[in-house]
Amino acid sequence: MEFKHICVVGLGYIGLPTAATFASSGIRVTGVDNNLEVIKSLLNGKVHIFEPGLQEIVTKVLKSGMMQFSEKPVEADAFIISVPTPFYGEKKADLRFVRSAAEAILPVLNKGNLVILESTSPPLTTRDVVLPILEKSGLKAGKDFKLAYSPERVLPGQILRELVENARVIGGIDEISAKAGKDLYSVFVKGEIILTDATTSEMVKIMENTYRDVNIAIANEFSRLADRFGVDVWEAIEIANRHPRVKILQPGPGVGGHCISVDPWFLVEAAPDLTKLIHTARVVNDTQPELVVKSIERILNGVKSKKITLLGLAYKPDVDDLRESPAVEIAIHLTKIGADVYAFEPYKTNFNLDGVKMSQSMEEAISDCECLILLVKHTQFLAMDPVIISKMTPAKNVFDTVNGWNRKAWEESGFKYFKLGDGKSNPE
Repeated sequence: MEFKHICVVGLGYIGLPTAATFASSGIRVTGVDNNLEVIKSLLNGKVHIFEPGLQEIVTKVLKSGMMQFSEKPVEADAFIISVPTPFYGEKKADLRFVRSAAEAILPVLNKGNLVILESTSPPLTTRDVVLPILEKSGLKAGKDFKLAYSPERVLPGQILRELVENARVIGGIDEISAKAGKDLYSVFVKGEIILTDATTSEMVKIMENTYRDVNIAIANEFSRLADRFGVDVWEAIEIANRHPRVKILQPGPGVGGHCISVDPWFLVEAAPDLTKLIHTARVVNDTQPELVVKSIERILNGVKSKKITLLGLAYKPDVDDLRESPAVEIAIHLTKIGADVYAFEPYKTNFNLDGVKMSQSMEEAISDCECLILLVKHTQFLAMDPVIISKMTPAKNVFDTVNGWNRKAWEESGFKYFKLGDGKSNPE
């Protein structure tokens, strides 16, 4: 199948890089978003999200005329739906954006078109949600238009490279739809392209993130046990991982982002009777921020009215993505129990969080506080020199939740150093 023009609906962390990659590969692209501020920003050549290399590629394809932007879908050969699928209430999948995107495509859907859902979705979403909406056009899926599901499988900070290099799974409602999806993504994908059915493709994406979530949960439980038994969990993990068939992941303040912290709930919602392990892992990781707060309370002998600086609010290092971030949960919790909370997030200094004083620089963040909390392994935080920091802050306590700092260096600079999961040194 040949594609001269495609329409990408949703210009967020995945949609915009995908649209720009197609455009730079020679296919004319119309990017669609219902957020007028996003459209205005992009029309002015300014990218609204941080992703290395994205600004440059968007500038290039805009200048070449290969990409344009619109508030509504336009006629095209193929449509890619890349909108958020958050959860609501009791961890239920919110498919309103998916439904809205499918409804928006209806007026411009024509015979021969291909529609691909990229948004991470519960199994059967393509077949039971998207397909019936698109068939309101009077066209029949499989016969008049092709329909497939192909999830993104990329790492923030590496999106542009991994879109091209990673393996891609494409699940069609029929074989012809899957093959059409392969024709489309073959334009730029260098990794293996695996074809299957739509529901299997949906399941694969959720399985990948659920697998990681469960493995992080056991690492977080190990950190809790280490505190109980007087063990340094980081040392224990390093030793255990020398076994040729063991690879324990790293504990931390929790699990965030729009994938690992969300996707497992889709399976729990769909089959609560079959997902006891998955549910338990989610509870462990979702309660990790509360455990961090309790540790801070122990370190400071209570936090009420005490000035605490949080270093990092993103859900992972060196990105500006704060969705479902455990660091944000920690900040909110600390304010609720009376702490005077300052935060510095270098990739999103304009972020607003009720009750939290956002700093514009490291110097401002640490100039008047009693404790420094390392929550994210941003490169600039790992490079902090405790000798220099000691001259910039009155704080005497540091709490490292990600094993990013050297205990000896901080202690020699006059700080009391505490680390998540270090039962050898942490207070009872």
